[in-house]
Amino acid sequence: MKELQNKVVLITGADGKLGTGISYEVARAGATVIVHSLVENDQGNKLAENLRELGATVGQVTGDVCSEADAKAMVDDVAQHFGQIDVLVNNAGIQPVTSFADLTVEQWRKVVDVNLNGTFIVSKAVTTHMIDKKVSGSVINIASVEASVPAMNHAHYDASKAGVKMFTRNLALELGRYGIRANSVSPGLIDSDGSLAESWPAGYNSWMAGVPLQRTANPQDIGRACVFLSSDSASFISGHDLVVDGGMSAVAGW
Repeated sequence: MKELQNKVVLITGADGKLGTGISYEVARAGATVIVHSLVENDQGNKLAENLRELGATVGQVTGDVCSEADAKAMVDDVAQHFGQIDVLVNNAGIQPVTSFADLTVEQWRKVVDVNLNGTFIVSKAVTTHMIDKKVSGSVINIASVEASVPAMNHAHYDASKAGVKMFTRNLALELGRYGIRANSVSPGLIDSDGSLAESWPAGYNSWMAGVPLQRTANPQDIGRACVFLSSDSASFISGHDLVVDGGMSAVAGW
């Protein structure tokens, strides 16, 4: 079943590992996929080429999610070529690791700017378009389990994702009158290429010792959650945070 047939889905940061996984799942569900990158690059071009080989209709846009002008230009570009935007997946984000003792104001501001302000700016541009076009659309913001449970050396990241989670609920509250739904997806530990056991053994081993489903997430897991929340199957779901963590949030912390 093509759950997203005839829907146009804009995915920010689509050229990253998580964004690529989301893009493939959205394409398999029958959507027109709009691949966003900060700047044109080989990863974004290759992703668009691969999606077309799967039979998907694909568009590409570039721009800084922290720029109002860039966000508006992206929306105008998509509207000109594809008519409208039905779904926005705010996936663009950064996740640096810095202890609070070493964290600078500039580093804090950069993470909050990309993860939280960028989500606001693109959401503002896209939902203004949805309202103008009378599109009963869906906004999906990629948050994190760390929006609820903090991790060491992630004060800036965790705070930004907590902001994304609450911002999503505000969107649901204020835009429901226009038929626009807003939900977030909070992934657990993602191992995009199977390298975490070697690159971060302490974190990987700690996760594997506790997670009930006995594995890490992969980008496709997050992509399928986005497909569900984009689809008519979720037509009465808004203001919800869908945790995709293999049951880890059910594990006692004592």
